[in-house]
Amino acid sequence: MTHKTIVHLVDDTNAGGVTRMLDYIQTAPGMAEIGQHEVLVVQRGRFSAPDVTADTIVSHLSVSWRNLPMLIALRARYAGQTLIHVEHSYTEVFTASHVRNQRRFKALLRTAYSLFDHVVAVSEAQGNWMLQRTLVRAEALKVIPSCVDLAPFLELEPVYGRPRIIGAIGRFDAQKGFDILIEAFRATSNPDLRLRLIGDGADRALLEALAEGDSRISFAGYQADPAAAMATLDAVAMPSRWEAYGLVALEARAAGRPLLVSPVDGLKDHAAQGARVVSGGTLESWQASLEQLAAIGPAMHIETARARAAARASMGATQSLWKELLSSSDATSEDALPAAA
Repeated sequence: MTHKTIVHLVDDTNAGGVTRMLDYIQTAPGMAEIGQHEVLVVQRGRFSAPDVTADTIVSHLSVSWRNLPMLIALRARYAGQTLIHVEHSYTEVFTASHVRNQRRFKALLRTAYSLFDHVVAVSEAQGNWMLQRTLVRAEALKVIPSCVDLAPFLELEPVYGRPRIIGAIGRFDAQKGFDILIEAFRATSNPDLRLRLIGDGADRALLEALAEGDSRISFAGYQADPAAAMATLDAVAMPSRWEAYGLVALEARAAGRPLLVSPVDGLKDHAAQGARVVSGGTLESWQASLEQLAAIGPAMHIETARARAAARASMGATQSLWKELLSSSDATSEDALPAAA
């Protein structure tokens, strides 16, 4: 029986980690025990707070100077209600490589995060970065790794032998580093090895041009069924330039696929759970890792990685963390003031 209404605000409805996580929150039985979850799409850049009837409001909104007036209005209008923000985007590596004015950006994040009772980091690495940069108060921070339904992945047969088909799954964007992967793969000499890129995006033409002339590389397009796509692969590579968490890594672990990851942000969380970090993240290091994987097989802890992913699903770790956070907010919700007219 539900005991509270939780409205999740989102301004990005593109297929990806945010929408998949919200789908999980709305459909997972353990989440239904916490409360009734509803998703409200909000126009990015609006100045006024949306009309919300809820005990708790969870923001999955973009933090930007353009969105800041709305976030301030949200806090002002729902002053007596619990507000939580989940940070899906910003990370240490992204900030270091893409933000010119660090002080100005730090001021933006500090101001935005201070408007919320709690701020959720989606990985330990992201949470540590927030604390080290004093972006959020320690008592306000909660680390809740993203999750999806892992049952279809846990049903797949694990891969123990030498992988033949290495896959890269995700949006075709510079963030994902598929250009590095293609160039590294082209430098390998194994004629039986295959690279399959699953997804789509603005950089598709660029990636196809990089792969041109190597018949071992193929593009499978967007796949609506992630588990079915994973079933066609023997291993997964994630050469991301930055990554807040990396749901594909969690899915690969659950599926029992050898997993290679860049040493960045939330992907480092998966290294502690059985993935192999490609040191340096350079083209040369990726080439060496691909060749080693093809030559000797998955010298990684497949069973450990899968067992930890399975435990996360069976024990409902994500649900438990959300329940703990929302339960701690019950007193605030019960004393909530009615929304302004």
